[in-house]
Formats: sequence, structure tokens, C-alpha cells
Amino acid sequence: MIDLDELRSCTRCSLSATRQRVVIGSGPQHPRLMVVGEAPGRYEDEGGEPFIGRSGRLLFALLREEVGVERDECFVTNVVKCRPPGNRTPARGEILACHDWFDAQVKDYAPAVVLALGNVAARALFDFTEGVGLTHGRIVTVAKKGADAVSGAVTRGLATYHPAAALRGGSSVVDVMRGDLRILKRLLEDA
Repeated sequence: MIDLDELRSCTRCSLSATRQRVVIGSGPQHPRLMVVGEAPGRYEDEGGEPFIGRSGRLLFALLREEVGVERDECFVTNVVKCRPPGNRTPARGEILACHDWFDAQVKDYAPAVVLALGNVAARALFDFTEGVGLTHGRIVTVAKKGADAVSGAVTRGLATYHPAAALRGGSSVVDVMRGDLRILKRLLEDA
């Protein structure tokens, strides 16, 4: 189990010097769906919750429309728990500094299905080496660690574009995300 006080005071990387708050995640303890992004943005750093800006509004509108899932039914988090300055992509060292926290969240929350948003999340969750442009919509099965491994329990998931890419890329990216979310819906129905 994650020590939340320790996480909130984490200084494992230089992001601790520039953040307003550690953005741990939000949602139910044992969700059917975990949604994972790369790192908090400005609004998340200020508000303390992941995906509360424009990207989050788009993401949860798409999840509602294509999957029938509301935000409060998902556990929502990021691979990196502190905002990189200027909303840049997290550096490898920053991702590694948060790895134990993120890995513990996946284990503690034990979702049936995981949705990775963008390259950073897809690489952290599924060990993809190719970008989301080549891997989106691909169903991945990940064996759970620890006690769950004995029972053979697995988490299934897939990656799609980060909603920020859809805000920049327009309707063609949104259309791809919609297709990926229809696959996600089937995964959740089977879970």
C-alpha cells in the first residue's frame, strides 16, 4: 500500500522543486477501469487532480459517449506525479523516480482494464517501444505481480492518443480515439 504522506513529500527528482502539489490520482479504490496519462499539467498542479483541464473534459466526454463510463467510475492517475515545467514531456529520470509509486498504484487498485493515454503511459504500462501511432487500439494482457500472480489474475488494456493530441490534431485524432474506446468498451464488458 502506498504511503500517501511519503508520496506527498517526495523529493526523488527535481520536479519536487517546481511543483505546487503532488497529483496522486482520484477515483474508487477497486475500479474496473484505470486511466493513465503521462504527467500533470498546469490545472492539475493547481487543483491536485489529474485531467481537470481541457484534455480531461474531452477525455471524459469521449468515455461517456463511447464506453458509457463516467469519471467517478475510473481511477485516474499519471505515470509521473509532478508537473514538468512548461508541460514538457517527462524526462526518463523523472519517469524512473516515480516508477515505484506508479507500479504500487496499479497493484493496489487492481483494475480489470487499463487505458494508457499517449506514449509515456503506453511505454510505462505495456513496455511499448513504438509510438501510439503504431500501437493504439492493440489489446495488451499484463500479468499482475505479487499475490495476484498466484491466482493467474491479469489486467487487460490498450493505448490511445492523449486527449491533448486530439485538441491539437483535431477530428481525425478524435475519430481514432473513438475507435480505440469502442475496443475498450468490449474489454470492459468481458472483464
